[in-house]
Parts: sequence; structure tokens; C-alpha cells
Amino acid sequence: MNVRPISGASVDARGRAARGAALIVGVLLAVTACGGGGSDSGDSKGKAAGNSSQAETKQSEAVVAIAPKDGAQSVDTSGALKVSATKGKLTEVQVKDAKGTAIAGKIAADGASWTPSLHLASGTKYSVHAVAKDSAGRTAAEDSSFTTLTPKNTFIGNFTPEDGSTVGVGMPFSVRFTRGITSPADVEKAITVKTEPAVDVEGHWFGNDRLDFRPEKYWKEGTKVTVSLNLDGVEGRKGVYGKQDKTVSFTIGRNQVSVVDAKKHTMKVTQDGKTVKTIAVTTGKPGYDTWNGQMVISEKLAVTRMNGETVGYGGEYDIKDVPHAARLTDSGTFIHGNYWGGDAFGNYNASHGCVGLRDVKGGYDSGVPAAWFFNHSLIGDVVVVKNSDDATVAPENGLNGWNMSWEKWKA
Repeated sequence: MNVRPISGASVDARGRAARGAALIVGVLLAVTACGGGGSDSGDSKGKAAGNSSQAETKQSEAVVAIAPKDGAQSVDTSGALKVSATKGKLTEVQVKDAKGTAIAGKIAADGASWTPSLHLASGTKYSVHAVAKDSAGRTAAEDSSFTTLTPKNTFIGNFTPEDGSTVGVGMPFSVRFTRGITSPADVEKAITVKTEPAVDVEGHWFGNDRLDFRPEKYWKEGTKVTVSLNLDGVEGRKGVYGKQDKTVSFTIGRNQVSVVDAKKHTMKVTQDGKTVKTIAVTTGKPGYDTWNGQMVISEKLAVTRMNGETVGYGGEYDIKDVPHAARLTDSGTFIHGNYWGGDAFGNYNASHGCVGLRDVKGGYDSGVPAAWFFNHSLIGDVVVVKNSDDATVAPENGLNGWNMSWEKWKA
């Protein structure tokens, strides 16, 4: 009997068998995978629990406090900003204005507080970022911002010499304030003077509205002086705040000092200690003697009017066209051209207290002594008068602080 296999029967059986085998293998694989996964999962959970325990850290015990509070308005420019830390030490404090300019300050030696080095500017928004660490080295930080007050009453300082000028060796930096100052230490602290080459420069107050700065001796030729007037926000008197933030620079020119001898009626002009010209002069006549002492040229006028009434001499004189005039005192002492003095120059004293040099009416002749001296002088040059019968000029009468000892100047 010829028996033929039924087409597809054995294939189906083989397919079922194959599928069965595949299912068994799959189950075995699944069981193995699950078993392995369960074992790994258990280990993983154990490790994770261990890592979590090791990584867990406590919050820093340090507490940072910033005053004034965040968002505060109309904050005082001095004394209000304070940063402190408890249960830790400050490690970083940054205070910046809206332009990103940092405010200098200092962390106390014990790390408990920070204070700014100077006052803050008025009407300005500041941001504060402070960081402290506790004994375990864990950090805590705090951020805040506030805006300072906008003052109703302000003052400025009118200064000399001008920015960018070249001046003589006797020139102080002088500031005259528009309001009387009752907190002079705060105002003086807000003005810094830097020099190149370096030299000690100290300030001295004349009354409550004028502050002058100078070195112990005349400036060295070529010295560059830079003054920062950081007055914006400083409280000069109760409720009155500065509004200047300005930098002024000037340069010291050649060393010229002129010495007037009232008895010899001469003036020797020296540069770098060497006499470059001797000029015949006339000084104050008896009763109107010229001040003795070191006087600094504070103003130069090609032509000016001199009226005796302005200096307490009544109507004794009124000369509308005095040529080549250089001011030596606030009270009216000048060294100037004189075209009406006749033969007084080099012979006798005939003025009302000024130092007169021969000149011509109109001051047109550049060859006369007064023109020569005027053209060779700078604001800040020194004129020393000696052998007069008058007293020494007061240090505050003009820019004449050189008549005060260095010890008194600094006191």
C-alpha cells in the first residue's frame, strides 16, 4: 500500500513543536531574566539606600542677614547698609550699583559683619550678594536689593585748579563748598588725592566751607595729581547731601619761585633754584605795606579795574585799565603792571599794598618787565615777599597755606 504523507501535517507538528520549544525557552529566559532582575534590583536597592544615606547633607547652620530689607526705598546713604552672619562666618560680600560698579567694603576679622568703606550714592539701586560658611564648611547665601534716598537739599564743591591744567609748584587743590559743612571728616574722607610720583598729601579746613590739600613742601616739577570728588550721597550737614562724582587731574609745571625784597625794591625770578631775571619793583608805601610771606598766584587778568572802595581804601584810587595783573590774595593783593608809577620802580615803595612792575598804558609792549613776568607765570607759581613792615599773610587769605607749618596743617 502506498502511503503518502499528508501534505503539511508534519510541518504543522514541527511548527507546534517549535513554537512549544520557543515558548519553553521564552519562559525559561523570562524566569531567568526576572530572577536575575530581582536579584540585581535587590542589590541596587541596597546600594541606592547606602548612597542616599552617604549623600544626605544637613543644611548650613550659618545665617546671613542683610539690612536694609529687600526692596527697601529711600535708604540712607550712610549707616544703613549692614551685612552680618550668625553661626558662621562671612566669606564673600558683593555690593553693586545698577551699572555693575562694585562698592568697596571690609569683612570684620571675626567674619561676623561687613561694612562699606564709604557712603553710598544717592538715588541709586544697589544689589547685595552675601555668602557665609558654618563650622562644617557648609555655605549659606542671601541676596537683596534696595534704593537709596533722593535728597531735597544738596551741596557741591567749587574747586581749583581746573581739570587738565598745568600749574605752578605752589598750587594746592582747593575746594569751596556751597554750604557750610558740619561733618568735615565724612566730606574729607570722600575726597582722595593720588600723585605720581607718590607724595604725602594732607587736607586742611579753613572755616566750615573750604578744604585745601597740599604736600609738606612745594610740588616736584612734573608731578601728576588726580583728585576724586566722591561727594554724591555724603551727608555734609544734617539733611544736606553732596551731588558731585567727579575726577580732576592736573600737572605741575616747571619750578618758578619769585622773591620780592621790599627794602631793596627788587624781585628775583628763579626757575629750578637759578635766578633767570631780576626786576625792579615798588611795593606798599608806609601805612599800606605789602604782606610778607609766601603767596600763590590764583588768577591772571590781562587787564582789570582796581577800585580802592573794594578793599576798604575809600576813593583813594580807581584805575580802570590795570595791565598784566596776577592775584596773590583774596583781600586784593596783586602783582601787576603799573604805568603811572614814575621812577618808583627799584627806588621807593609807592603802592597801596600791591607789588608793581613797570608797564605801559594799555599793556601793549611785551618787552616791559610786567609783560615779561605775566607771560612767564602760571597759576600756582609762588611769589615770596620779605623785608616788608607788615605782618605775614594769613594762610587762608588766598591759596597761601604755605605760611602754616606742616604740623599745624595736619592738626
